[in-house]
Amino acid sequence: MDLSIIIPCMNEADNVPKLAAELMPVAAELARTQTVEVIFIDDGSTDGTLAALNEAFGGGRAPAGVTVRIEKHPVNRGLGAALRTGYAAARGHVIVSTDADGTYKFDTIPALLTHLSSDVDIVTASPYHSQGQVVGVSAYRLFLSQGASALYRLLVDWRIRTWTCLFRAYRREVIERISFESNGYLCGTELMVKAMLSGYKVAEYPTVLHSRVAGASKAKIARTIRAHLGFQWQILLSRLHLKSLVSQEA
Repeated sequence: MDLSIIIPCMNEADNVPKLAAELMPVAAELARTQTVEVIFIDDGSTDGTLAALNEAFGGGRAPAGVTVRIEKHPVNRGLGAALRTGYAAARGHVIVSTDADGTYKFDTIPALLTHLSSDVDIVTASPYHSQGQVVGVSAYRLFLSQGASALYRLLVDWRIRTWTCLFRAYRREVIERISFESNGYLCGTELMVKAMLSGYKVAEYPTVLHSRVAGASKAKIARTIRAHLGFQWQILLSRLHLKSLVSQEA
């Protein structure tokens, strides 16, 4: 398998038609030159998401050349747990994760993949890049996301502008070697930061972040802020400890 596309779903029944109409043609086009699988993870949905996914993609309804698999959590375990289930099931040499709501347009997946050059291990979508853009996202969510990204730039690497998105491409080695503990919305940031601190190289793909059209966001703002602040504190303490050790050796 060359490419795995991972889509976590929690109460996303309203977005299944969008996945069928907009994601599957992209997967089919990619499958013309490589083997492609799409893995949906139903994370304990209560709105009929699993039934909608099975109706849309089960029983051989996927486009020619595209393998579709649906994983299920009996109860909601969180975005991080859903991603771990998807990553464990993935067989591709390259693994793409993205949102079910299409806030990053599915037809930009091929462009994202072009940034995965021989010296790059992770490509992250970057609406906060000077060539990126944000359309229709509420000001307070944008403020919180940009604020968190600014702190990660200070703590980890100033060159990377966007740290909080899910839309990314990873080389399989990164997924196999770097673990993350968060079950919440910190998960993607935790994975990328730990990968970077382990020496893996990240490139940004300037793109457009759109507002959600169907369904409701599952992010718990206060909980997510606390998680990011706690993780950033851990990074700072680790940096200070390392600096102290270097000073002692000198």
